[in-house]
Amino acid sequence: MTLLLVQMTVVLLVTLLCGWLARKLGQARVVGEIIGGILIGPSVFGRFSPHWAAALFPATSLSGLDILSTVGLILFLFLIGMELDYEQLYKHRATAVMASGMSIVFPFAMGALLAHSLRIRFAPHGIGSVPFVLFLGISMSITAFPVLARMLEERHIQSTALGTTAILCAAVDDVVAWTLLAIALALIGHEGGSLSLPLRLVGLAVYLFLMVAVVRPFAAWLAKRMRTTTDLSIEMLGMVLAFTLISAAATEAIGVHPLFGAFMAGVCFPRVERWQTAMRAKLDMLISVLLLPLFFAQTGMRTRLDLMNGSSVWLWAGIVLVAAVFGKMGGAALAARWNGQTWKDAVALGTLLNTRGLVELIVLNIAYNVGAFTPTLFTMLVVMALVTTMITTPLLDVLGVENLEKPSEKVEAAA
Repeated sequence: MTLLLVQMTVVLLVTLLCGWLARKLGQARVVGEIIGGILIGPSVFGRFSPHWAAALFPATSLSGLDILSTVGLILFLFLIGMELDYEQLYKHRATAVMASGMSIVFPFAMGALLAHSLRIRFAPHGIGSVPFVLFLGISMSITAFPVLARMLEERHIQSTALGTTAILCAAVDDVVAWTLLAIALALIGHEGGSLSLPLRLVGLAVYLFLMVAVVRPFAAWLAKRMRTTTDLSIEMLGMVLAFTLISAAATEAIGVHPLFGAFMAGVCFPRVERWQTAMRAKLDMLISVLLLPLFFAQTGMRTRLDLMNGSSVWLWAGIVLVAAVFGKMGGAALAARWNGQTWKDAVALGTLLNTRGLVELIVLNIAYNVGAFTPTLFTMLVVMALVTTMITTPLLDVLGVENLEKPSEKVEAAA
């Protein structure tokens, strides 16, 4: 227990410092936290002080950090699902579906084109071609919804046509990406799962039906009866968290990652504004300050920059980065332009959706844990996630998209 507490202290202090420095340099805090995780991993700390690194983070002691970071991610994905505004998503479905669809299809197609060459060179032995294409395509096409939302808020453009469209597109991206990830995990068979592939797919379909057609309407009905008189009490909070955990356990049992179950639990949470605000206030600090930094530490310990020691590896890393950037930005920009936006706003939308950040790292760690990616490929994709997140702010500055505090036209006018 002493070692675990010391590890948590080091992780917390390093990620806090790096996050603060990132904000001072005009980057999102999550960029600094990712770099902080890499600094205490084998790429930096383990390379320059291997004995201290082995003493502080021995391989046999990492299970505690892994469990705590998984709990943090479960709560975090619940909050992300809880903030998914499916009413606005339905209202502006034409713009959101077109732009988000293109921003998924283009980079996913890029990943599919690269999959064969990457699978020959960097995939672990025994991984099937279809699951590998799915995992790689998801890694190339995902958008970091929470990082994007934070960037929009920092620039005061969350209520503009550009900001609203970006949020809606990112929400659609999240739903599609997590659904594809669930299918990929069902195909590969999640660790510990004993169900056959047909049973996993049937179990996934039944689970989704129950959550969307039974649990969500029941939760909305219950909220309608209680919302006029009831605040979010401790007992209600406990019941919500218990449901989130059992939902995560259900998807784990059918061979899909528990984070998908946590996300779906958030999607089913009643859209009562004061409940959502209270839930965020009670959970956000604990998750952001303590539990998520543990996840960054785990990611940093798996990121082996020393494995990228050949020109061919860096060449392929560059190809993956270019494909990811142009696929994501190009697809979103073309779709936005076809829907009537100016080229400036279209490119700005593509730039915003190119942000990957934390959600990308979650997907990469899932793929790594189930044996879909080798450490080298994992590191290449972590670098891609970090670079695509870091270039968002400078590109928005170049485009002049900053500190727009006055309201803009509605999404319908932009579309």
